[in-house]
Amino acid sequence: MHLYLHIPFCTRRCSYCDFAIAVRRVVPVDEYIAALDAELGIRALGGPELATVYLGGGTPSKLGGTGVAAALDLVRRHFPIAPDAEVTLEANPEDVSTGAANAWKDAGVNRLSLGAQSFDPRVLEWMHRTHSAGDIGRAVREARSVGFGNLSLDLIFALPESLARDWDRDLDLALALEPEHLSVYGLTVEPATPLGRWSARGEVEVPPDDRWADEFELANRQLTAAGFVHYEVSNYASNNRRARHNSAYWLGVPYIGIGPAAHGYDGTSRRWNLREYSAWHDAILAGGDPMGGTERLEAGDRLAEGVYLGLRSDHGLEMEHGDAQVVDSWVEAGWANVAERHGSRILFLTAEGWQRLDALAAALTVLRSRC
Repeated sequence: MHLYLHIPFCTRRCSYCDFAIAVRRVVPVDEYIAALDAELGIRALGGPELATVYLGGGTPSKLGGTGVAAALDLVRRHFPIAPDAEVTLEANPEDVSTGAANAWKDAGVNRLSLGAQSFDPRVLEWMHRTHSAGDIGRAVREARSVGFGNLSLDLIFALPESLARDWDRDLDLALALEPEHLSVYGLTVEPATPLGRWSARGEVEVPPDDRWADEFELANRQLTAAGFVHYEVSNYASNNRRARHNSAYWLGVPYIGIGPAAHGYDGTSRRWNLREYSAWHDAILAGGDPMGGTERLEAGDRLAEGVYLGLRSDHGLEMEHGDAQVVDSWVEAGWANVAERHGSRILFLTAEGWQRLDALAAALTVLRSRC
């Protein structure tokens, strides 16, 4: 079993962000911890052993050292955590200090995911990020100094051309910090964000598809040349330091979600919590279940998700009779490969194929639904 804790607090909303966050100058740590305790009591249901715990957000590092420790103490009160569990904390670089990192490590965190996004000060300001370019390297050094041996950096590519961002330079600077993992995401324009409003008013031009593809391929070349394995559309790992928690999502295994907007999955049904922090918190205080909704996945839903999840990572998708009529042209184009594994034929997408993932997933889903 895998556990996700959503910690929604942020100092400021980033220009591209449509996540469920709560902007607070002062984070209500004690209030959040009390509500977290109540929901963990609802969801524990016998407490299966946890293989991974992921503190995401928002900005979980805004809880500080004592807040993160309190959250993980609550988790242990309701669930046994496996001795070799991966425990990840998302952190903004400005929140990382020797004292905070020590407290997180002592609390059981063994993996830090740092939201770097760019090393260009102008880009960080445009994104409404609250850290400086220099904070990124300092945060890595602070984390290393207390013994963190599993660090991930997030970067965003395909930014508006008007920013004149040097993507090649950002990749070089990220690699120079020697992280064990890199997550590389293309910018998405969501309507209900500052970026969405800028785009609607014509103040920002969305990069064309060919530049998105060029920057995706540049990242793939540079990171794989540096020894990273491109194991999922947006993720690269060195020394086999794949994100175990996120990999569980891509394998379609059950997980528990706690906190505002968090989702859970039991293998047949998906449930999600109320999105806004205040609504989630008020429901808990009233002694209720903060669940916002639930859905049972029917056969067609499971088919579509199975195809999509199989194609998006290097675990691949097991071929079925008749798939070749769709897949052969992808192999010929260099967008996919088929390999034998344990007596089965497994379909894998190449980096070029991952850029076209949605099209193949849709075609295979339609084909398989007719069989």
